Amino acid sequence: MIAFSAMTSTGFSQPHTGLECDGVAVAEIAEAVGTPLYINSAALLRSRFLALEQAFGDYPHALHYAMKANSMLAIVGLIQQLGGAADANSIWEIDVARRAGFLPKDIVFTGVGKSGDELAQAVPLGLKAINVESAGELDRIEAIAKRLGQVARVAVRVNPDIDAKSHPHISTGLKINKFGVPVDAARELIATLRERPSLTLVAIHVHIGSQITSLDPLRGAAAFIAGMAMELRHGGVPLEYVDIGGGLGISYDGTPVVEPAAYVGALLDAVRPTGLPIVIEPGRSIVGPAAILVARVIDIKPRNAVSDFVVIDAGMTELMRPALYGAFHRIEVVRPRAGAERHYEFVGPVCESSDVVGRDRVTAPLEVGDLVAIRDAGAYGSAMASNYNRRPLPPEVMVSAGTWRLTRRRQTVDDMVALEG
Repeated sequence: MIAFSAMTSTGFSQPHTGLECDGVAVAEIAEAVGTPLYINSAALLRSRFLALEQAFGDYPHALHYAMKANSMLAIVGLIQQLGGAADANSIWEIDVARRAGFLPKDIVFTGVGKSGDELAQAVPLGLKAINVESAGELDRIEAIAKRLGQVARVAVRVNPDIDAKSHPHISTGLKINKFGVPVDAARELIATLRERPSLTLVAIHVHIGSQITSLDPLRGAAAFIAGMAMELRHGGVPLEYVDIGGGLGISYDGTPVVEPAAYVGALLDAVRPTGLPIVIEPGRSIVGPAAILVARVIDIKPRNAVSDFVVIDAGMTELMRPALYGAFHRIEVVRPRAGAERHYEFVGPVCESSDVVGRDRVTAPLEVGDLVAIRDAGAYGSAMASNYNRRPLPPEVMVSAGTWRLTRRRQTVDDMVALEG
């Protein structure tokens, strides 16, 4: 593992000259690359990864980065350099993980809808585990392994019926959610593995949701999986590890959230009596605050007597979360100008009324051509971007050690239509 001190992180700051990323002027990058664009802080990403890593101390564990949060090759590669592992939700994410340097033994394959083709490609790889979502999926994995003369490593994802107390669209641990196997059914499924030589059970897995900002649901999930692991051990079913998923939230609006040390401490309190290594699957908590989406003001229109619409050149095609979840992201003027603050509604250019990036915000006065930064955009921003209205995917930049480099060029229409006839 590369040794970095958490103190090396600067991230995003606003000195008197304007917004900077690790000491590099955001405006300088925007002028060189154009807008909209994503800017990532390598130092902040490192420090957030290491905050989780170091919280475990000497307890055996593995941090499998949840690639669904942001699967850009530069991001995944940096996680690999830091000594992390990978959590993939599709065979294509597995491909990206391997291109970033991860070995199959470093990858767990999750996801509620793994197709037959995906499983046919995944089983021969010898992954650390395929996290199984149903009895039918286990049958399909077994048939492939038997045909190949292999033994597939599997973990059963158990649905513990625990409320993550986050947005209902990102809750995954309730019995009304589509994810995992209900507890009693999971016990029955695991019991069948004694007579299935093409399968080996390596772990049980639980993941109750995303953007969890209180400790109780996370503590409850850890206690549940530890209790089930002990039950299985007493029944003669040993495990290699327990997988407690991810879900640790970040503060989008400045309100307090669970700190990494408290989160890991709660996991250790629950699991330590089992003696089993812990796997977690953090995503948002590592990359969320480590990127901004930079946009330029392209129009200002009256909204009402006290506020204006600010039309920017980034919207739901670059950052879907506000339209999809009503999610809040702080919006910051890159180079604030003098004058009385004003109320604005920040809207995107897409032909949808839901394309609102930020409602009822108060910032320094704006003019057409000004730059704004949408904060905490590192998770589920770039990963959910689309070509709706034939808008090109934005470029991405990584800032490291006082310099920046382009990690993805801006997409062109030629790129978009290359697969069309």
